Amino acid sequence: MSGDHQVLALLLFGAFIAATLCITSRVGRGKQGSPEEFYVGGRQFSAMENGFAIAGDYLSAASFLGISGAIALFGYDGMLYAIGFLVGWLVVLFFTAELVRNCGRFTLADVIAARLRERPVRRAVGTSSLVVSLLYLVAQMVGAGSLVALLLGGTSGQTRCWAMVAVGALMVIHVSFGGMRATTWIQIVKAALLLVGTLALTALVLIRFHGDINSLLNSAAERSGHGRAFLAPGLQYGGSWTARLDFISLALALVLGTAGLPHILSRFSTVPTARAARRSTVWAIGLVGSFYVMTIVLGFGAAAVVGSDRVRAAHTAGNTAVPLLALDLGGGAGSTSGTVLFALVVAIAFATVLAVVAGITLACSASIAHDLHRSVQRPGSRPRSEVAVARVAAVGVGAVAIALGLLARDLNVAFLVGLAFAVAASANLPALVYSLFWRDFTTRGAVWAVYGGLGSAALLVVLSPVVSGGAESLVPGWDFHLFPLQNPALVSVPFGFLSGWLGTRLSVEPGDPDAYAETEVRALTGAGSV
Repeated sequence: MSGDHQVLALLLFGAFIAATLCITSRVGRGKQGSPEEFYVGGRQFSAMENGFAIAGDYLSAASFLGISGAIALFGYDGMLYAIGFLVGWLVVLFFTAELVRNCGRFTLADVIAARLRERPVRRAVGTSSLVVSLLYLVAQMVGAGSLVALLLGGTSGQTRCWAMVAVGALMVIHVSFGGMRATTWIQIVKAALLLVGTLALTALVLIRFHGDINSLLNSAAERSGHGRAFLAPGLQYGGSWTARLDFISLALALVLGTAGLPHILSRFSTVPTARAARRSTVWAIGLVGSFYVMTIVLGFGAAAVVGSDRVRAAHTAGNTAVPLLALDLGGGAGSTSGTVLFALVVAIAFATVLAVVAGITLACSASIAHDLHRSVQRPGSRPRSEVAVARVAAVGVGAVAIALGLLARDLNVAFLVGLAFAVAASANLPALVYSLFWRDFTTRGAVWAVYGGLGSAALLVVLSPVVSGGAESLVPGWDFHLFPLQNPALVSVPFGFLSGWLGTRLSVEPGDPDAYAETEVRALTGAGSV
């Protein structure tokens, strides 16, 4: 990009982000001192507003950048992420949305601890929620670094580092001063912009190929370097039983993980009733489904227009495929229209990252202040303001996310989110399902389910090719991998459920049928819910 065009791109980018922040900061003004206002925005959002906010929270850098990049590099196999991310919402709709709204207050731990001993359950679920949220947060930081580095005309490590620092500072400001109300409106505005921008790019891709999908796919296969294999299963997850099992493991994580994501489940507490929570989910499914159909077109469009080799050269994991596609659709690097379209897409993508990291940071700070901090407070000690603790926690979360993002900056963002989904499905989901549907479930069962799923998932990731043993591993110079799969869900999810069952059966204290009956009535009818 020429110097003049780069300045224009930076001006458009800055104006776009400044306008978004101005709108959301005005909405976020007001009293944020109470936990109910800070964590759930006073439960005053409508079903449609919350549906757009859920879509804005869920459609992350992994969706906009990682999925399209994976499709541009691996064709058919890259579509697994889009399908898995969408199907996971059916689990949320049918099994968790209304029940979590009726049983919960602010966090996932509120739901699981409703009929169990609070301290050990809050400590376990708070820890697991923090790990899941940090993994998800790292993916957004990596995406932000790739975007800003591309906007500035390079992919240098220093540029990406400063981009992550900037994102970390912005997310801390939004969460600390705006709480859930400002975060929600950031997500609503971002969801609308993302859907409009994606629709415009999809239309331009289809116009380029005169609406002929067959021509688009043939061109993508030709420029991918893989020929017809690009359009068939097996390019990434074929050729060996290990790759096929990795495919199944990733699919399991994506389908089950959504129902265990803390920042998504907390959104159901921002509406006044369980019916509104269900309608929010229906809105979210419609918006998310429409978006993922368009990302498939963008992924194959990037392969056809930009070429897989150029996508891989810009970023080894393909995270910059969509911005490069926008640049070419607008007329190329030397054109004003190409620069404008490129800057708009990068700005929308950056707004996407900003909205998602704000929601995840709020979930992290809620887990620390509402769950972990409360679980270690001694009885009779002077209580500190929970909201003040949450604001301080947001600063710490931002620092940790920046550090982890720098470590994982060369990984595909969709892959990183896949790991977060695996941990959520392994640790949070078993405890949530048992708590809602098993009469005999005990405190020990909940603690064992969470720590069993979390520990097994973490151990298997450390011993997998993700960390060592490959050229693209976190520590490529070492090889201590013993587990052949990159995603641990195939083993860790069953182990989490088994741990919860075993902990309950070996528990000294029996389950409380009266407490379960009370929770069941509350979950199904909403009687006694907040």
